[in-house]
Amino acid sequence: MNLKGRHLLTLLDFSSEEIQYLIHLSRQLKKEKKEGISHQHLRDLNVVLLFQKDSTRTRCAFEVGAMDLGMGVTYIGPSGSQMGKKESIKDTARVLGRMYDGIQFRGYLHADVEMLAEYAGVPVWNGLTDQFHPTQILADLMTIEEHFGHLKGIQLTYYGDARNNMGNSLMIGCAKMGMHFVACAPQSLWPNAELIKKCQGIAKETGATLTFTEDPKKGSRNADVIYTDVWVSMGEPKEVWQSRIHELHPYQVNREIMSHAKSNAIFMHCLPAFHGIDTEIGAQIAAEFGSSYPSVSKGELEVTDDVIESMQSVVFQEAENRMHTIKAVMLATLSDIRG
Repeated sequence: MNLKGRHLLTLLDFSSEEIQYLIHLSRQLKKEKKEGISHQHLRDLNVVLLFQKDSTRTRCAFEVGAMDLGMGVTYIGPSGSQMGKKESIKDTARVLGRMYDGIQFRGYLHADVEMLAEYAGVPVWNGLTDQFHPTQILADLMTIEEHFGHLKGIQLTYYGDARNNMGNSLMIGCAKMGMHFVACAPQSLWPNAELIKKCQGIAKETGATLTFTEDPKKGSRNADVIYTDVWVSMGEPKEVWQSRIHELHPYQVNREIMSHAKSNAIFMHCLPAFHGIDTEIGAQIAAEFGSSYPSVSKGELEVTDDVIESMQSVVFQEAENRMHTIKAVMLATLSDIRG
């Protein structure tokens, strides 16, 4: 198996075996890092990180991962380039592809990362778009495998806006790896029918199942993994908060939801999470909407503080694994390493 030169735009483009290989490589690189074994296999290469949306985990994972592999790294933030302003995505791709060996893009439109991949001439990695977040899913799958020892047959229930990039990507990842995906959300927030149909086709081949329900208690029944994400994504207008809280408050992950899952179930979140008033936005939302929702008055939105701080929570292990899986993606797509 040789992935050199491949783009990572969505996990739809990778086979189950290729995804499992990337997880295996991630675990190997994690072990080497923990043991202090140098793995600078990509010395003299350079990568550029293009960010239209700010990030903590994605930026740090790519920067540290690239440096661990011996590469030079250039970070270009939301105001650091003329891409999309004075220069088209197409032209930006053709310029950067002649200076760098790989390009990471974190932005708004999935069409933009597709354009970069079409014209750059070097591997392009999707660090998040409006439709997909494949590097996060690789970290999630790695974390689940570390905890349970396998992926096939694991039930993952996703609470929240299941039509967003995380809902879409988790459904794809579960379908690819023979897992049981449950989307628990209002029907208006389920993934689009075309993507569901595509994932159902994959599921027939892998033994996965896809379930969609509006019942919060039913959704967590027999779940091995309970997963949620923020209710309003970066870039959405402030006015969305009121309607989203009204729609999704019944789907908040709390102790009651966790009690209906398996006794050894884990809680996952791609972070950042709203579970207190110790953030600027969390405090603002609590002040504005807390009178109508008691838990919101404490800054608890998609998850309560007692869940994210519980022994069932693996969110920080999950966050660390972003670095190891991203490192594996860069190594696999920029070298002749074979699995």
